[in-house]
Formats: sequence, C-alpha cells, structure tokens
Amino acid sequence: MEEVTYTIAAFYRFVRLADPSALREELRTSFADTDLLGTTLIAPEGVNGTMSGSAATIQRFLHLLAERTGLDLAEVKYSASDEPPFKRLKFKVKAEIITFRNVAIDPTKPGQYVEPEKWNALIADPEVLVLDTRNTYESEAGTFEGAITPPLEKFSDFVAYVRENLDATQHRKVAMFCTGGIRCEKASAFMLQEGFPEVYHLKGGILKYLEETPQQESKWQGGCYVFDEREPVDHQTFEDPTASRTPR
Repeated sequence: MEEVTYTIAAFYRFVRLADPSALREELRTSFADTDLLGTTLIAPEGVNGTMSGSAATIQRFLHLLAERTGLDLAEVKYSASDEPPFKRLKFKVKAEIITFRNVAIDPTKPGQYVEPEKWNALIADPEVLVLDTRNTYESEAGTFEGAITPPLEKFSDFVAYVRENLDATQHRKVAMFCTGGIRCEKASAFMLQEGFPEVYHLKGGILKYLEETPQQESKWQGGCYVFDEREPVDHQTFEDPTASRTPR
C-alpha cells in the first residue's frame, strides 16, 4: 500500500476584510469535497489557520487565500505527517483571529520584526526585556533563555499582565515571541499603543527560529508546543526530515 504524506500549513495575515462571511462561503464551496482538513479563522482583522491535505490541495488553498487576502506565501510554515493531524474541515467567522477582548487594537501597526538570525543578539542585550506571550502550559514545555513567562491562562490575560506588571518608563526595550508570530505581532501593537517606546517581535515565531538556527547556536530551551496531534517540536524536528512526519 502506498504511503500517504500529509502536508501541514500554518499561516496568518492581519488585513482588513470587508466581508469575512463571503470569504468563508467561497472557501467552503471550493474545498468541501477535497482532502483539506483543519481550521481557518476569518475575521475583519484577517485570517489565521492550520490546515492539512495533499501538497496539491494545500497549494491551491493557499493561492486562493493569497489572491483574496494578500497572504505572503513565503511566510507560510510547513511540516508533514504520515497520519492526518486533523479530523474535520472548519471555516469559522470570528470577531478576531486572535482574541484580546474589550481592547481596541490595530494589529496592522505592530512592533519591529526581528529575523531569527538577529534574535540571539537582541535578547542578549541586558536592557531588553524578553517576554513570552504564550499560555503557561506552552511556556512550561520550553522557552528562551532568560525570558519572562507571564502566568497566562489565555492570551487575553496578556493585557492585564502588562498593565499590572510592566512600566513603559522602565521597560523601554521589549522583545517578545510566540509559536508562529501571530500573538506577539498583535501583542506588540498593543504595547506600542500603551506607550512602550521600543517593541520587537520574532518574525515567524519560535518555529521559524528552530528551523533556521543551528542547534549549537540556539538560545531555546526545551520543546515548542504545537496545536495538532504532535508532541512539542524542537530543533531535531527540523534537522531530521523523518521527525516532522511522525505524529508524537
């Protein structure tokens, strides 16, 4: 029997969408009878999803999103699996693609992107506060050397944490990170609105850093929690092609 490999694509884009419901219906119509599985969130602020399927289906799906939302295909994160990591196909319209609740934020005006190859030098600066924007159960699996890990049960708790624990006059340089980049991108926009003068975030998130940074140079400690049926990933996942195809 021929072995089937499923391509997994994780993506997001902050962009103003005039009619999220129309995009949902177009996606449903286009992919209801295909092998595409996973969840894509659609909101007035953009799109966010992790999808799996054959390589051809994934490429057709991503190219349609690129046409409709301006999704940068070069920023999509890929992995693979011998088993389908998702059981259903869902396109959901939401108020936000990443929830902050009751805080008006313009996520199209984030902090400064930092490429993975420049991240180590930035977080080595003693004047930089390194901030993990993920939930506690994620940061317990692994985080960056010297990072602050706020006690967050959910991402919307980040607002209260910043307002209660950080001071824009004292914490003048903040570098933040998350799994794939979406949460810290929105969080960086929030912190700029709160008056923090220099806010940076890791472009492509932890996953891009693990993919591009040699393990011997890495400042990452532990594993990175991912939102499918795999166990946390690490440098070995990206260095060993068979590791990324095996659900764990």
